[in-house]
Amino acid sequence: MKKLFVLLLAVILFIACEKKTQRYFAESAEIETLKSGIKAYETGNWDKWKSHFSDTAKVFVNSTKPLTIEKRLEGLKAMTSAMSTYGFNHDKEYIEMVLDKEDETWVYYWATHVGTFAANKKELTIPVHLAVQFVDGKIVEEHIYFDGTAMNSEFAAIAAAAAAEAATEVLEN
Repeated sequence: MKKLFVLLLAVILFIACEKKTQRYFAESAEIETLKSGIKAYETGNWDKWKSHFSDTAKVFVNSTKPLTIEKRLEGLKAMTSAMSTYGFNHDKEYIEMVLDKEDETWVYYWATHVGTFAANKKELTIPVHLAVQFVDGKIVEEHIYFDGTAMNSEFAAIAAAAAAEAATEVLEN
């Protein structure tokens, strides 16, 4: 009986002392790093934006094929140069950090991106999701998901209008 009591006490102590690992976080250094990167994007501070990534980081934009940081930066500069204003709606954003079952650190971000095209003053609002993996405080992988249909249509319309205007000028000269 005494052995059973000691065994039961040991089991209770073991269960009581078992540490549960926290897996979800609303605040972390990685979250702050992502927020800083988003602010750098919104202000066009490309050196600051780039500083948050590891040298070998891979960026996936609606694709399974990765881009280098340099290629992603080239695309962002081209897109934002066509906008008179752009950025995320921070009133309706959601961000969390997760330690997954492999103990990888991921930060997930959901928000709407609002941009106004300089050429035609057309405003687009697009829901965006980011899944960002961190190692040693740096972004090593970023997955960006959004429906680019409306944005691509606007870029095509702007390009067509510019081509038509150029053709008209050639004909007039």
